[in-house]
Amino acid sequence: MESRDIIEIVAKILALMIAIIGHEIMHGYIAYRYGDNTAKNAGRLSINPIKHVDLVGTIILPALLFFSHAPFLFGWAKPVPINMREVMNNGGYKAAISVSLAGIAYNFTLAIVLSITFSFLSEPTSYTGLFFIYLIIQSIIYNVVLGVFNLYPIPPLDGSHALAYLAASNGWYTIMNFFDKIQRYGMVILLLFIATPLSDYFFAPIGYIVNWLLN
Repeated sequence: MESRDIIEIVAKILALMIAIIGHEIMHGYIAYRYGDNTAKNAGRLSINPIKHVDLVGTIILPALLFFSHAPFLFGWAKPVPINMREVMNNGGYKAAISVSLAGIAYNFTLAIVLSITFSFLSEPTSYTGLFFIYLIIQSIIYNVVLGVFNLYPIPPLDGSHALAYLAASNGWYTIMNFFDKIQRYGMVILLLFIATPLSDYFFAPIGYIVNWLLN
């Protein structure tokens, strides 16, 4: 294996960790801003990756995707514990929506900042520079993947939580009842979108956004 390949692999792993761990920390941090100390007391606002590792989402799934030569890695960190009742007591439905969308906001914000940074970089002249370029590119890709993926209103994704709280705040009972009915089938619905030809449409926005940010 050449040095360039090793650099790219390490950059991919680090970029994925930054994307998924930061996503979860932001859920806990915004909840903390609304008076919920659950994540802080559990030590889950730490950037220490060991505290956020999920055996399946952080290790097994990315490894399977890597060894199967998937176009990109995917995974998740251990969900940050949140007492949403405490959040809503202090900030109402608006706070609940903010907590639900915090991870997505982090992913898109980081992708945009890195895109701006990337536009100012020149051709790398060392392995360190090459690693930095790889890290930025992979970070943009993974943050867009996570941001778009979690934005879909399918349980248990963040988008479904945000839309459910928005519906509750406005008394949209039809939407509330709909989410109650499909909650148990959320993973099945996700698999239909991910593991069937529907995935071409499901992930299409990711390609458009990544190309726009890198160009």
